Amino acid sequence: MTQKLPTRPVLTLAAAKVMAAAAEDVALKNEWSVAIAIVDDSGSLLYFQRMDQNANSSVDVAIAKAIHAVNFRRPTSFHEDLLDKGNMVVLGMPGMLPLEGGIPLRVGEHVVGAIGVSGVRSSQDSIIAQAGEQALTTYLSDSGIIENDF
Repeated sequence: MTQKLPTRPVLTLAAAKVMAAAAEDVALKNEWSVAIAIVDDSGSLLYFQRMDQNANSSVDVAIAKAIHAVNFRRPTSFHEDLLDKGNMVVLGMPGMLPLEGGIPLRVGEHVVGAIGVSGVRSSQDSIIAQAGEQALTTYLSDSGIIENDF
């Protein structure tokens, strides 16, 4: 008997571009200049864009937020909340960036990547990242892909 390998969804460049456009739209409407990073499920950069007048430091921070979110499979705000409660151990964990603005991207139970945003207050970065996450849901729905497919 031949055993099949499991199937899982994969984040595509086309989906990442849709997400980045939606995130950028929210940033532009609010006159916020940010960097937007989207990584795949391994934490490798899939798509990146940096808006005009965005601080140099935002580049690395946006990427680090996305990597944090995919590696820990949680929003970066989860660890920021722990830190706010006095749990300093999060500062010693490798790859940790406990600042709101990084969100894992899921299709069903599968984490397919993450989005990270940096350039304004972390709560505002999160609003922009959420717009990207929502755009992925809409994109998949419009494509006829539902979470139960995987």
